[in-house]
Amino acid sequence: MQSPPLSVYIHIPWCIHKCPYCDFNSHEFKDQNLKNNEEAYTTALIKQIENFSIEPKRPIQSVFFGGGTPSLFSPKAFDRLIKKLNFKFGLDKNCEITIEANPGTFDKQHFYGYRDIGINRMSIGVQSFNREHLKKLERIHNPQEAFDASNLAVKIFDKVNIDLMFALPGQSLTDVKYDITKALEVGTSHISYYHLTIEPNTLFYKFPPKLPDGEKSAEMFDLITNKLNTANFEHYETSAYAKKNTQCLHNLNYWNFGDYLGIGAGAHSKLSHDGKIFRQSCFKNPRNYIKNANSHNFYDDEKLLSSNDLIFEFMMNALRLNNGFSQPLFEQRTNLPISIIDKELGLAKDKKLIVQKNGRIKPTVLGQNFLNELLQIFLRD
Repeated sequence: MQSPPLSVYIHIPWCIHKCPYCDFNSHEFKDQNLKNNEEAYTTALIKQIENFSIEPKRPIQSVFFGGGTPSLFSPKAFDRLIKKLNFKFGLDKNCEITIEANPGTFDKQHFYGYRDIGINRMSIGVQSFNREHLKKLERIHNPQEAFDASNLAVKIFDKVNIDLMFALPGQSLTDVKYDITKALEVGTSHISYYHLTIEPNTLFYKFPPKLPDGEKSAEMFDLITNKLNTANFEHYETSAYAKKNTQCLHNLNYWNFGDYLGIGAGAHSKLSHDGKIFRQSCFKNPRNYIKNANSHNFYDDEKLLSSNDLIFEFMMNALRLNNGFSQPLFEQRTNLPISIIDKELGLAKDKKLIVQKNGRIKPTVLGQNFLNELLQIFLRD
């Protein structure tokens, strides 16, 4: 079994304010002692990096600092982490290194500092350029801060992504057009456009807002895709649009079922070894994570993936790509023959949810629009 490419995800779990729609492993600062939190947590992350042993050895293709709000931490913390990763594993010469940033914690010197230590891609959580929608989402930034942070980012970094959301409470098609116009005005080369969904264990789940209905949401989605296609953005994944050669390499590794190390509170790893694939998940609570790291104990769950797990997880990732995947990739990344899913592929084709041609399997437009229904076909007991 050929070893897949290797990426690293490092989770920074703190934020200033927990948004009502957010179900990520993020925690509001309580004691506001950012410097002490940064030092203790970075030290724990380095201990976990040192604990990894990867065979066969592979250089890291991409690094992603996600959160929470990673931009709360100083360039010094990320410099320590990048240097440790390079010493331990080696970074590919074209390694993509991304940091997520919140316009509400926008720090000009931090932005330049991140670039100077080797971070070459920034993902900015704008969500909307509309003041009223930002209030409803309880974002801590205003439209001008979002615009200023985005403008500076495109001047500093090789690649910049802007996160936007649609189907927001009270949102109109005119509002969506405005958000797209502002994002294009910034000059970003990548936009991640997410449909607002109400997730369990969020404030919106407890107190649901009134959202646009399915028909209106579909109109918004069509508007987004048409506007961005006209601006030379390719809709290459369910929620991702990119100009030529600016796709997110880190996320592509997920969607192509590559390997990745998950470092930090609540982070997940997926690793291939001797024809088997394992998952590990770290302690979610950052205090527990730091405490257990001192005794070199990082994981609260480890699992060997079964054939059924591999089939569903591969499809859950690869079918998010509008161009799908090649049959050899399925066999390389799962160590299973493509014939093992003949029944499911036949059913999906009968329902016109996928097409299979020239050794490639990809979702139809119908399959893209009803992705959950398509994925259910590959979910085995």
